[in-house]
Amino acid sequence: MKKNVHRLLVMAALLLTMTTVYAQTRLVTGTVTDKNGPLIGASVLVKGTEVGNQTDADGKFSINAPASASTLVISYAGYGTQEVEIPASNVVTVELVTSVNELAEVVISVGSRTSQRTITDSPIPIDVISARDLRSTGQMTFDKALQYRVPSFNTVNTPVNDATSLLDPYEIRNMGPSRTLVLINGKRKNLSSLVYIQTSPGRGETGADISAIPLDAIKRIEVLRDGASAQYGSDAIAGVMNIILKDRFEYGTLTLNTGITQNTGPLGKKFDGQSFGVTLNNGANFGEKGYLNYTISLMNSALANRPGVVDAQGDASDFGASLTTVQNFLQKFPDAGNINGQPATAAAKFVVNGGIPLSANTEFYYNAAYTYKKVNSFANYRTPYWRPTDNGLLTPAGQPYVGYVPTFEGDLNDYNGTVGFRSTSKSGWKNDVSFTTGANSQLYTVSNSVNRGLGKNSPILFKPGGYSFSHNVGNIDVSKALTKKLNFAVGAEFRSEVFKIVAGDTASYKTAPGADSFPGIGANNAGTFTRYNFGGYVDLGLDVTKNFLINGTLRTEKYSDFGKKTVWKLSSRYKFLNDKATIRASVSKGFRAPTLHQINLQIAQASFVPGQGIQTKGIVNNRSAQAKLLGVPQLKPEESTNFTIGMGLNPSKNFSFSLDYYNIRVKNRIILGSEISGTAAGNTPLDKILKDNGIVAVSFFTNGITTSTQGIDLVANYRNISLGKSKLNVNLAGNYQFQNALVGGLAGVTNPILIQQSGGSVFDATQEALLLSSRPKFKAIFGLDYVLSKINLNLNNTLFGPTTFRQNGLDNNLKTVFQSRLVTDLGASITLTKSLNLGLNIQNLFNVLPKWNLKALNSSGETILSNPALVKANVNAITFNGRYSNVTYDGSHFSQLGRLFSAQLTLKF
Repeated sequence: MKKNVHRLLVMAALLLTMTTVYAQTRLVTGTVTDKNGPLIGASVLVKGTEVGNQTDADGKFSINAPASASTLVISYAGYGTQEVEIPASNVVTVELVTSVNELAEVVISVGSRTSQRTITDSPIPIDVISARDLRSTGQMTFDKALQYRVPSFNTVNTPVNDATSLLDPYEIRNMGPSRTLVLINGKRKNLSSLVYIQTSPGRGETGADISAIPLDAIKRIEVLRDGASAQYGSDAIAGVMNIILKDRFEYGTLTLNTGITQNTGPLGKKFDGQSFGVTLNNGANFGEKGYLNYTISLMNSALANRPGVVDAQGDASDFGASLTTVQNFLQKFPDAGNINGQPATAAAKFVVNGGIPLSANTEFYYNAAYTYKKVNSFANYRTPYWRPTDNGLLTPAGQPYVGYVPTFEGDLNDYNGTVGFRSTSKSGWKNDVSFTTGANSQLYTVSNSVNRGLGKNSPILFKPGGYSFSHNVGNIDVSKALTKKLNFAVGAEFRSEVFKIVAGDTASYKTAPGADSFPGIGANNAGTFTRYNFGGYVDLGLDVTKNFLINGTLRTEKYSDFGKKTVWKLSSRYKFLNDKATIRASVSKGFRAPTLHQINLQIAQASFVPGQGIQTKGIVNNRSAQAKLLGVPQLKPEESTNFTIGMGLNPSKNFSFSLDYYNIRVKNRIILGSEISGTAAGNTPLDKILKDNGIVAVSFFTNGITTSTQGIDLVANYRNISLGKSKLNVNLAGNYQFQNALVGGLAGVTNPILIQQSGGSVFDATQEALLLSSRPKFKAIFGLDYVLSKINLNLNNTLFGPTTFRQNGLDNNLKTVFQSRLVTDLGASITLTKSLNLGLNIQNLFNVLPKWNLKALNSSGETILSNPALVKANVNAITFNGRYSNVTYDGSHFSQLGRLFSAQLTLKF
């Protein structure tokens, strides 16, 4: 840590020395209000630039604007955007007017369905992240940008990619990807069709593809860090993420971006992972309220390869080959031909958002998005001593056989769209009626491979099938301020869902073992599965006094496949010290319905088994004959209890601070269990059933555990610190987990009776680590932002706390611990001309990579660690003999492949 602190001080000094670059500026100050008084957190931007600020607790702001600046653009959620000429006095006073066009009428910004309130008034914790903050990270995709802006949000590239290469698992508060509800303009985003079935974080779950939304289409992000099942239904146990699209058109942009990664790995220094992209954001306004805003984004990223040096003795032992044979091959190919890291990706993304006023108080609105993504990744290289022959199918005539590396290619299509009407009646009733549709499909291709069961008749290219998921959602939301103190809202939602498992071509699964690296989906496992649900809610917000608010929500959902669920939420806040201090709390009962994927998925999957190479394992669904034989029960909803208490402080106009404690208990949590196979004795009732039915090893989904998660979130900002001729902004945000554990430990796991009687369990130490300790125990983001007229400098430092894994193949007396690491990013946004802006970023300035060590759990573990040969054997087991040396085969600490240089050139018109 001392080294990291030293680096931080060096970079802070570097940031300050760059203040020698000056340009003529003018200090513009002012106040933003509405009819009720000052507006806190309103955005004030110099038109045509990235220079801006937010209003403080008194609605005041100050900006060091370029001397040539003439206009300010002032906006706030729920209000019409205004453009104001800068007067000679450089003092501006603006009163914003509420607008039905503003998406904040959805009021995710307050975690309530009743009337809008500012974030200061909110009874629950919320992060609001501007598009500018996201772009300043220099990251190419939305999910990776969030990783470096929201402490409780985590996502990683998985080492063994396969289908996971199309969509990295992400989560809030280490609760898994399926417990965060994603909204676009306040409407539910469709889930991905992919279930993470690899031994990696997110195993057994699915989530929405948030990387499908281009950064340039986003106006802001609202992250509600609290259980919200009562307001929004299933999936909102950990929180809600609302993506607000750009609406009223201000100016068009054409952005060119590029990047390249520096690799300083064991196989030499090089640059790879080149990326190129072009994005157009444009639109038009119609009258005072009508608008159209659209974004087209095209991106291509090359392969970034990070294999390690393979251990010859380990490979010789695993594959039963002579050491000399292995050494001769590795002398030519030290990495054994393995390719792992960031796969080559091409993506095209399209987004449109619009509104058409039908009258003074009625608006027709619409939005749509479509993404196509092509990913080319690779399976593990099949060395000649692993696959002694390819039946002459993959080796060019006259060339020696050197093995082969199968590809895994994925084609992803994702779309969503919403149409609706919003209106306000003369009596004050607000109505929102909408229809939303969306779908995600993934189809796979395996090439440069063979089905060894077909011998010389095998093709070398296979279409192993894939998955699709779609939904249609109808919403009706009605709200009104019944009195000055009482707000009322009521609404209903109908949702239908379809999950489809697409069979592969016959050659991909016919005869064992199927296509090498990824056996196809058999026709007997394919199918189309549907369900629907209907839900309704009622929401009341009462201002007991000017400072004391109580809010309550009750919701009932009825699902066609498992029945009804009723949940509720109560929240409150109290302001004091002239609104400079707020205390808040909430308690709720929530739920998460099992997805159609978890209920119906059934597939064979190839996976690496330490010491045994690649084996094909099976997943059976809960409706199958095999599940009934094993006594596996039908899935039921997860049930959660969420409790949050916190405080917010605004002691001065430039300083804000919030601290929130959360406690989340999830009962009947759904897991994809460990593989169940026969016992060593082979004489239990479980052994007989497995043998009689030809089952080698199976896993399945079950409501197997109860978990308890506790932690704190901290957010602090200090703005307008005088430094030279400009101002410095400092921000600190952090998340710390006190607990993320099984209730009752492994003994508290719910097992089917046959498995329990045999001494087995559906949840082992590996699954426990992946689910509960594979994401950072704490995470902190410290940022400095300095504006020098035409130059905006930012220095961000992200501290990733330790993570723990218990990999398959690792001795039971050991664990793998990834150490705390500090990643530093330096960026600059330079206004070259009134219409041209250049962004330069160095991400991971000090080339910090994940670093792990083996740790002993007991004295037996200490004995292992004192024996170099045993240490080497365990390291080989979790890195596939060194192929995954930077990380391990089942997970990574954070997504970094080296120092990344990126640049963005933006033309405004």
